[in-house]
Order: sequence, then structure tokens, then C-alpha cells
Amino acid sequence: MGQPAISRPAGGRGSNLTEIPARSEAYSSGVSWSAVIGGAFVSAALGLILLTLGTGLGFSSVSPWSNVGASASTITKAAIVWLIVTQIMASAMGGYLAGRLRTKWTQVYTDEVYFRDTAHGFLVWAVGLVITASVLVSAAATFAGDRARSSATSSTATNSEASVLEPNAYFVDLLLRTNPAGTERSDVTQRGLLQRSFDHALRQPDMSPADQAYLAQLVAAQTGMNEPEAEKRVSDVFEQAQRSAEKARSAVARFSLWLFVALLCGAFCASYAGTIGGRQRDRVPL
Repeated sequence: MGQPAISRPAGGRGSNLTEIPARSEAYSSGVSWSAVIGGAFVSAALGLILLTLGTGLGFSSVSPWSNVGASASTITKAAIVWLIVTQIMASAMGGYLAGRLRTKWTQVYTDEVYFRDTAHGFLVWAVGLVITASVLVSAAATFAGDRARSSATSSTATNSEASVLEPNAYFVDLLLRTNPAGTERSDVTQRGLLQRSFDHALRQPDMSPADQAYLAQLVAAQTGMNEPEAEKRVSDVFEQAQRSAEKARSAVARFSLWLFVALLCGAFCASYAGTIGGRQRDRVPL
């Protein structure tokens, strides 16, 4: 018997060409990484540009003179708003470009296209966030390395390095202050002991009596003060350092919460902008 007949759809050769998109889309990836990476770089670049603009506007609004320029609370609120606006604009632009630049799917259901466009926008936000964080961390590490090298090569390396690397060096200086007419004793070993003891005390809820007595003895030995005055100075400086640490902790906590809100807004805007770009791309005829 002969070979079985192969049924061919009406339309000849042109009909076979219509089956190629369906076969290609069935075995191809649902993510267009070229569009995602392109949108992510655009999002990261636009975010850095807007962040630079906001930094310039912020520095131009402040002044070292009292009652001149914007207040600290105003600058803080403006910085939070600008951070959210930066995330919205940069993420939305990247997500929209990813939706417009992705490959058009002709044999995919409408709901699946909507999901893929949303996923493309979300991927743009995620990759762009990684790129931006890498750039900022690299810049911060380079800046810190330059400061450490400059401190090591300066003529006053000991004092400069202590002021840069020790966050509580100012409070140690408060403990060791003397009257202008008095003679200030400079003992690097005693200062190191005082620094480490004070840092350990700040990590505790309250200073133990043994630590307070030891610090008072070190302060009295370095400044020539009597024991009661040294104990009072240690107590006052420790309370001031605790207030400063609590203020810094509260500021970091508030900044982290607002940064979370900004990033969440960026993720939503990037995902939604990806669907808008995909819809506009689908209106283009084949």
C-alpha cells in the first residue's frame, strides 16, 4: 500500500507560515531578558540622575547659618517625598520600556500576556534595584578606602584616624577635657582603655557600677580631677551619648520604613507600567 495522505490546510504555503509563530512561542521563554535588562539600566540611570538632582537641591536649600534656609524637618520631609517620587518615575520608565521592547506574543491568551507584562515590569524593578545598590555600595567602599588611606598618610594620623573610625571619639574627648589653663595629659594607652570601656558600656542598657568607677578613675588620672567630679562627668557624658545613640537609632528606623514604602511604590509602578507598555506594543500590527 502507498503512503498515507497528509492533510494540508487550505491556503497552500501561506497557511503553513501561520503555524510558525505558535510553534516558536510554545518552546520559547516567557521572559524577554533583553527588554528586562535594557529597562533595568534605564531605571537605574534615571534613578541616579534624580537622586543627584535631589541632593543638589537639598544642599542648595540648607545653610550653616542659623535661621537661614530651610529647617532640618523641612529638608527631611522633602527628602522622603523626593525619594518616593524618584522610585516612582525611574521604575515606571523602566517597566514601560520593557513592555514596549519585549517580543510580541501572537498565540498567547490575554490573561497570560497581562501576567507576563506585569512580570517584566517587576523584573525590571528588581534588576534595576540590584544595579543601583551595587553602584552605591561600590562608591561608598571607594570613599571609605580613600579616607582611610588619607588618614594613614597624614601627619596627625593617630588623632585623625580615631576621629574617623571611632564613632564615640567625641564623647571620649568630653571625658578627657581639662581647663584651658590646666595641663592635659596625653596617654595613648589610657585613652584606648577608656575608649573600649566606654564603647562596652554604651552597648549595655545601663553602666555597671564597676565600669563607672573604673572610668572615673581613668578620667581622674588623665585630667587631674577628683573622684566625685570624675564620676559626675562620666555619668553626664554617658547619658549624653545614650541620647545621641537613641536619636540615631530612631532616625535610621524611620528612614528604613520610608525606604520600604518608596521601594514598594517603585515595584508597583514598574509592574503597572509594564502592562501599559505591553498593551501599546500589541496595538502595532504584524
